[in-house]
Amino acid sequence: MEKENTTYKPTLLIVDDEERSARILKINFRDKYNILLANNGAQALTLLDHEPVSLILTDLRMPEMTGDELLEKIREKNYHIPVIIMTAYGTIENAVRSMKMGAFDYILKPLNIENLSLTIERALNYSNLLNENVRLKEQLKAYEGFRQIITINPEMKRLLDLTGQVAGAKVPVLIEGESGTGKELFARAIHYLSPRANKNFVSINCGAIPAELIESELFGHEKGAFTGASAQKKGKFELAHQGTLFLDEIGELPKNMQVKLLRAIEEQQFTRVGGTQVIHTDIRFVAATNRNLEKEVEEGNFREDLYYRLKVVNLRILPLRERKDDIPLLVKHFLKKHEKDIGKTVRDTDRKVMEMFMNYAWPGNVRELENIVMHTMLFSPGDVLVPEALPVEFVKQAGETETGEQESVPATKEELQKERKKRYEEVDKKLEYNFLDHVLKKTHGNITKAAELTGYDRRQLQNLIRKHLINPSNYKK
Repeated sequence: MEKENTTYKPTLLIVDDEERSARILKINFRDKYNILLANNGAQALTLLDHEPVSLILTDLRMPEMTGDELLEKIREKNYHIPVIIMTAYGTIENAVRSMKMGAFDYILKPLNIENLSLTIERALNYSNLLNENVRLKEQLKAYEGFRQIITINPEMKRLLDLTGQVAGAKVPVLIEGESGTGKELFARAIHYLSPRANKNFVSINCGAIPAELIESELFGHEKGAFTGASAQKKGKFELAHQGTLFLDEIGELPKNMQVKLLRAIEEQQFTRVGGTQVIHTDIRFVAATNRNLEKEVEEGNFREDLYYRLKVVNLRILPLRERKDDIPLLVKHFLKKHEKDIGKTVRDTDRKVMEMFMNYAWPGNVRELENIVMHTMLFSPGDVLVPEALPVEFVKQAGETETGEQESVPATKEELQKERKKRYEEVDKKLEYNFLDHVLKKTHGNITKAAELTGYDRRQLQNLIRKHLINPSNYKK
C-alpha cells in the first residue's frame, strides 16, 4: 500500500494488482489529484476507513476480491463515493452488472488517459453535486431544527437573537447549559446561519474519547505514529478546514490537551501526531459544556487562558425549570412530532398531567420531557394525555408537591424513617437518571460504548435504562 499526500486536493484511490498499470495511472494523475494506491480490495477498504477518498478507480479482475465485490463492500459501508471499473475482459453482462451495483462507469483496457481523465472529472462533478445537495438538505434540516426551539421565554428569545447576530462573525462561542437543554442545536444553528454553511460542521465529544486518543482525534496522525496507526489519518481540525469545529463537553478535556488546543486555536495551525508538516487551517470554533467552567478555572481543572479564548461570546441555555412557561408549547410540539412514531394522535393534555409537568424540576430538561410525553402518549387510552398513563417512576419522583397537595410532616419515629427512606430513593433515582443521561449523551445513545465507558455489563445498563423509561435513540445524532 502506498500513498502520496497533497493537502486539499481531490483524492483518487487506485486499486489494481498490476503494479505497472497502477504506477502509469499515478504518473498521469498525480499533478492534479492526491493519489492513494492499493493492490487489492482489502487494502482499499483499510484506506477508506482512514482517508476521505473522492473517487475510486478499480480493476475488475483481482485475486481474493474482484472489483465488483469491492464495490459491493463499499456500498454496504454506505460510502457514497463514485467508483469507476477498469477491465481488459469487458462484456456487456459485466458492464450491466457493475452499473446496476452502482458503478459510475465501466471502461476497457488499454486505457485512453485523455478519455479517462474526462470520465474522472464527470464523476467528481456529479459527486460534488450530490454532496452539495446533501449539505443543502443538512442546512435546511438544521435551520428547521433551529426554528423548532419552541419558546415564548424572553431570555430564550434573546439567546435566539444573539445566535443570529454572532453567526456571521468568525469569533469563538462558548455554549453553557445542562444536559438535554439543546446546546448542539445552537452550535449547528451558528454554523448553518454563517457564511461557512456550505463547508463542514465537524463535532467532537471531548468526554467520550479516551485521553490517550484525543490528540490523534483532534489533529490526526501519521502512519506508524503509535501502535495501531496503520495508515495516515486526518483529524477533526483538518476535516473542519474552512468550516466549524464543535468542541462538545470541552470541560472534560484533559489538562495536557488544553495547552495543545489553545496553541492550535491561537496559531490556526497544527502538526499531526508523529508528523513534522505544519498544516494551516481556517476554522470557526464553538465549544459547549455542562460544567461550571468558571468554577473549574478557580479549582485549577481548566486553563484560564483557554477559557477566555473560547468565551468571546457566551450563550447560557436555560434549564427547563427556569423556562417553565415553555412547557405547554413543548408538550404540544412533542405530541405532533411523535404521532407517527407512536401510531396515534393525541390532541390534548389532562389538567392534572399539565400541573405535574409544571411543578416538576426536570433534571433531564427538554430531553426528559420529550421521553415522558412519548411514554404517556403510548399508554393513554384516548386522544388526551392522562395521569394514569404517566411513567410510574416519574410519578414517584414528582412526589406529592408535584400534584399540588400539601407535603406532610412525619409525626413519629417510624414515619420519619419511612420518609427518609422514600426521599433517599427519590434522590437515588434522580442521580441514576442524571448518570444515564450524561453517559448516553457522551456516547450518542450507543449502549455498548456506554457500558464500556461506565464499567457496567451491557444487559445491566439496558435494564437501568428501561427502568428510567429512557429512549437511547433520542440521543443519536
